[in-house]
This record gives sequence, C-alpha cells and structure tokens, in this order.
Amino acid sequence: MKFKSSNAINQRIERITTEHLVVGIDIAKEKHVARAVNYRGIERGRPLSFNNNHWGFEKLQSWVQKLQRQHGYSSVIIGLESTGHYWFNLANWLVDQEIDVVLVNPMTTKRNKENRDNSQSKNDIKDALIIADAVSRGTIMIGTNKTIFMSNCE
Repeated sequence: MKFKSSNAINQRIERITTEHLVVGIDIAKEKHVARAVNYRGIERGRPLSFNNNHWGFEKLQSWVQKLQRQHGYSSVIIGLESTGHYWFNLANWLVDQEIDVVLVNPMTTKRNKENRDNSQSKNDIKDALIIADAVSRGTIMIGTNKTIFMSNCE
C-alpha cells in the first residue's frame, strides 16, 4: 500500500481543534513578530513584536495567555519559520515551557504571501500571519529533531 502525503497533512489538520490558538512567528535576528489565529484562520488579537531574549519570550508568553483567556482556548501551538539559526533559542525556550512548537518551511511563506491579501508585498507582520495560516492548514515540517515538534504528531 502506498503512503499518500495528503493523509499526513489531513492528520496534522485534524490535530488542530477549536480549542487551539495558533500563533505564527516571523523570526528575525533581534525582533520577532507574532500573530494569532484560530483553527479556521480568523485573526485573534493584535500583532506582537518582541525581542529575541528572555524578557521578550516572557512577553510572548503573557500575550498568548491573555489571548487564551479572552477567547477561551485551552491549547496553543506555535509555528516558527526556520530562518537561519535565530529560531533556536525561542524554540528551545518554548519547548521548556511545554508549548507545542512546529516549523514552517520558508518557501511555504514565500509561496503563500499572496493568499491572504492578493499582494506580493512582504513584511514581518504579514509573514507572521502567513506562518499561522500555514500551521492551521497543516503545512508544517516535523523533523527528526525531537525537541522541535508538535507533541501530538509522533
């Protein structure tokens, strides 16, 4: 029996429920940008810009918790664009906080930038939303690195 990639994508999509807040983060050297959506891609809250350090990570965590309380989400999944090595610290910190983390291929972000607003413009705020959309649609990478994965996708 042949394995179909659509089965894997469908399994990833089914793991994201109405109880999930999906956060997409555009990674940069010093400042990251986060945006949140529900499982259907409806935006929740305002974009967040935070530093690539411990205080910035805590700012992200309090922002996520606030959105969870406001909208009644019990779970969160965070998608990161695997750009260079700048995502390592944030991803490891999130995993230490027992938050589900997945990676989105940078080519997915590049190819889908027109889907949201029919424009090829590129900026960090837009990219974060595209990353969140990619996670909610199941177009994520789950590698062999066991520290970076969606914990339910083993």
